[in-house]
Amino acid sequence: MSNNILTTEKIMLNAAPTSRNDAIALAGELLVKAGHVTEGYIAKMIEREELATTYMGNAVAIPHGTAEAKNTIQSTGISVVQVPGGVDFGDGNIAKLLFGIAAVNDEHLDIIQNLAIIISEEENVEKLVQAKSAADILAIIEEGGE
Repeated sequence: MSNNILTTEKIMLNAAPTSRNDAIALAGELLVKAGHVTEGYIAKMIEREELATTYMGNAVAIPHGTAEAKNTIQSTGISVVQVPGGVDFGDGNIAKLLFGIAAVNDEHLDIIQNLAIIISEEENVEKLVQAKSAADILAIIEEGGE
């Protein structure tokens, strides 16, 4: 993954959100603080979740904004929120990892493809959920989960 798209500053460890929307807001706030999006993007992430779940399976959700959110995106970025205790995404789906995504143009397609490869392996997800530092999470993702 290219530099600055995911950095340790955009990784939150041991989060304990009380709801799906709180978890999504945490992922969005990391993107706001990093300057990838404006504050309005968070509402669009929650709105997107209400249209269709971003829960992907294997305890992973990939929240992102609606198509109308494009004007709130300033640069492509990813945030990671680690939720060891899990957060309910509905229908019994418990997410322990959230990858918040904001992308310019179609840059998100490569990002999602790379993440899909990593999260398709349960052992990679478990490594990410158990990671003790943001640097460990970054290293696992950069190595493609190997």
